[in-house]
Amino acid sequence: MSENFKALVVNKTEEDFTVNVESLTFDDLPEGDVLIRVHYSSVNYKDGLASTPNGKIVQSYPFVPGIDLAGTVVSSQDDRYEEGQQVIVTSYELGVSHYGGYSEYANVPGDWVVPLPEGLTLKEAMAFGTAGFTAALSVQKLEESGLTPEDGPVLVSGATGGVGSMAVAMLAKRGYDVTASTGKESEHGYLKELGAKDIVSREEVTPEKLRPLSKQRWAGAVDPVGGKTLASILSNTQYGGSVAVSGLTAGIDVPTTVFPFILRSVNLLGIDSVYCPRDLRVSLWNRIAEDLKPEGLEEIMNEVSLNELPQTLSDILKGKTRGRTVVNLTNEDS
Repeated sequence: MSENFKALVVNKTEEDFTVNVESLTFDDLPEGDVLIRVHYSSVNYKDGLASTPNGKIVQSYPFVPGIDLAGTVVSSQDDRYEEGQQVIVTSYELGVSHYGGYSEYANVPGDWVVPLPEGLTLKEAMAFGTAGFTAALSVQKLEESGLTPEDGPVLVSGATGGVGSMAVAMLAKRGYDVTASTGKESEHGYLKELGAKDIVSREEVTPEKLRPLSKQRWAGAVDPVGGKTLASILSNTQYGGSVAVSGLTAGIDVPTTVFPFILRSVNLLGIDSVYCPRDLRVSLWNRIAEDLKPEGLEEIMNEVSLNELPQTLSDILKGKTRGRTVVNLTNEDS
């Protein structure tokens, strides 16, 4: 095993901020119970923020971002894992305060590790990653709140993003009539391929003038957007329906009233994929490998090398990406 390996390192000094592929040694890695040879990682909006000087994600430098990874156990001090076992690590402090997945090797606490379920490859696991896990958790929480395909259309906002794309595909796989919302007319064909029955514009979902209560349109919704979009979705949700919110790309302030909740019995479901309990995390990954795994997973997935990663991180912040981007850390040119 080579002493040196490659990683994407962000560094901030008083004079400069850099994002470079650098050579690290095992001594550079933080403490952890499980040493993993990383095969794949993925690109999330939070990773894009971590690659900027004022993203408010990274607290100390130098640092290796990447909130997702999938790979093979090299060694383990935790009896739950053994050499050669294929595993997944997402969320917790990975890529935030603990060196993340944009590295050929990672050292992590055993409690963060999930065995790769049968039915998924390491690459497919990273096609899901945190975004796919968040989408799956949203679908599960909606169904636990009573949502069924017979109830009517389900809205997915921000539908071309990571969470949105996965939610569209998962809901379609489960037999729901999915309405996808996007501001990108060029991506209508893509969303249809994922399984969206109808597509509506961003402006239709979030009109300039918001009403406390509007026409009852959606039996449920997956919203990774937040802000005014969430307020508008709540006002259009059917009686007894539920909205699963997981994001804040439209802002943290939600200009709504109590009316959707007390006059239509609407449920607002908060989705936390970062500190989701491990037992639920393991069971949900198994479900992802089974009834939530969409047929056209390759339609959602793009692949880049470690060297291509800085540009991809810039693109995701500019809204120039769609679906899920997988980072291949096994390529010779990565």
